[in-house]
Amino acid sequence: MNQPPLPALASLPLGSPAEVVAARQQVRRVAELLGLDRKGQTRLATAVSEIARNAFSHAGGGQVLIGLAGRQLQVLVRDQGRGIADLDQILSGQKVFAPGQGAGLASARRLVDELDIQTSPQGTEVRLAQWLPADPSAAQLQALTAALPPRRADPVAELQAQDRELITSLADLQEREAEADRLNRELEDTNRGVVALYSELEQKAEELRGASEMKSRFLSHMSHEFRTPLNSIMALTRLLIDGVDGPLTTEQNRQVEYIRRSAQTLLELVNDLLDLAKVEAGRLDVRPSEFTVTDLFASLRGLLKPLLTNPAVNLVFDAAPDLPVLLADEQKLAQVLRNLVSNALKFTEAGHVQVRARHDARRARLVFEVEDTGIGIAASSIDLIFEEFAQVEGRLQRGGTGLGLPLSRRLAMLLGGELTARSEPGAGSTFTLTMPVRFGQAALPEDEGTEGRARRRVLVVDDEEVFRYVIRHISQDAGFEVLEADNGETGLALALAEAPDMIFLDLHMPRLDGFGVLAQLAASPLHATPVVVCTSHALTVDQKRALAAAYAIVPKQDLSRDGLSRLMNLVLAPGDDGR
Repeated sequence: MNQPPLPALASLPLGSPAEVVAARQQVRRVAELLGLDRKGQTRLATAVSEIARNAFSHAGGGQVLIGLAGRQLQVLVRDQGRGIADLDQILSGQKVFAPGQGAGLASARRLVDELDIQTSPQGTEVRLAQWLPADPSAAQLQALTAALPPRRADPVAELQAQDRELITSLADLQEREAEADRLNRELEDTNRGVVALYSELEQKAEELRGASEMKSRFLSHMSHEFRTPLNSIMALTRLLIDGVDGPLTTEQNRQVEYIRRSAQTLLELVNDLLDLAKVEAGRLDVRPSEFTVTDLFASLRGLLKPLLTNPAVNLVFDAAPDLPVLLADEQKLAQVLRNLVSNALKFTEAGHVQVRARHDARRARLVFEVEDTGIGIAASSIDLIFEEFAQVEGRLQRGGTGLGLPLSRRLAMLLGGELTARSEPGAGSTFTLTMPVRFGQAALPEDEGTEGRARRRVLVVDDEEVFRYVIRHISQDAGFEVLEADNGETGLALALAEAPDMIFLDLHMPRLDGFGVLAQLAASPLHATPVVVCTSHALTVDQKRALAAAYAIVPKQDLSRDGLSRLMNLVLAPGDDGR
């Protein structure tokens, strides 16, 4: 054992049920003499009794040591059994036991200030500690010395002591019930006033929704209207500064520059207003980041703990080993799982709610399942539960808006996944969320594995090594094979030889520029291959006309991982050859 030795003041054997009772009595007596209040005595004695009973029942006996460590009363329970399997899962509540079993360790841990466990195939050692209100006095230690020799257990005395504890607890409970009744009456009075405000609030809310919608339309429309003259001002000031119609004086140049800067500031303000209109119109953005399922489950376990009010229901999180790191919007994924688990807890009276995660490597998907042993749902109502404001009538239905599951399904679709359900009345329900491991990654067909499958290929033609690296990194994460060329001639030859599914093309390159590459591709058998032109230069009208054969023209400064992933999956959608 790794714990420091306890300076034992008393040693009690655990060879029979009577000796388990004697250990409980002795610990309570010592705690009383050292100044612990009645609640502290009861908590420590009960915890020791639970651990001692476990040692006797599962290990055939053991030993109880009582000692002092400064201002801390410590009790050590030892046995020579086979140890405790799955200790971490038992203490975290993940391991599911039959009703009435497996609660001893977790209960004892809540009753005392400290509880440490060391276990191995050679035995188990449990150290329980309770802080004393003050350092023991000489008189207390003298009285303690007289009380330490073991005495025979007196079951009658122990039963009387437990009766007194029960009476005290019942009295406290009655006081709390009376206080709860008083608070309930106050809440009822308050609720009557709140209900009276609901109709007025709903009317105001409807007016606000109308005003908000009108404001959003106004902002969106006027922002576009403002952009046109502002862009004209920007263009005209640029002509003046460039001296197209003759040079400006130093003072005139300064004044025009002021005009240009003011117009630029106003244009940025208009763009911000347009973004605000998009947000208020309900256009949610996905903000992907990397995280692990273990961290996600740890966060959910803490968030959902207050909802676990029914002791007959166990909430279990089970993640398969070696799960890949997720690239997704963690907040939205957590919101979906919270909705599913809270629903499961609501409609489960006994049994368990289990949250599982596994990796479907064949389809490059992560699968989350929320399974419960609740009342279940009829097959005819499965589609209904995903409709807004729709609810299935049942004895456990306690109101609600009916928006949780429809919102969860929409969020799942936003994350690139899907949410389905299967259920049977009286046999529980299972909700399955399937989503990509990497946001924006296309799913592989179910009947095809990653081996033996022709991977879609992307060709990057650009003389900038950094830009090729960026495209390569994002494309490979999305499951595509990447070909590269650092000049137009090599890129054209590689395209004709390899027939890629998609081409990213820079315009300004040595030997053969992007205009020449695009023109020759348009006249070749690859004329239907999607070509995305990526450039950091502003294009003239004539240059844009020369690029009419391109699938899209994207400024390099506007490229992002999310945007590029969406573009590739749009062009190379599953089941489409992209041509």
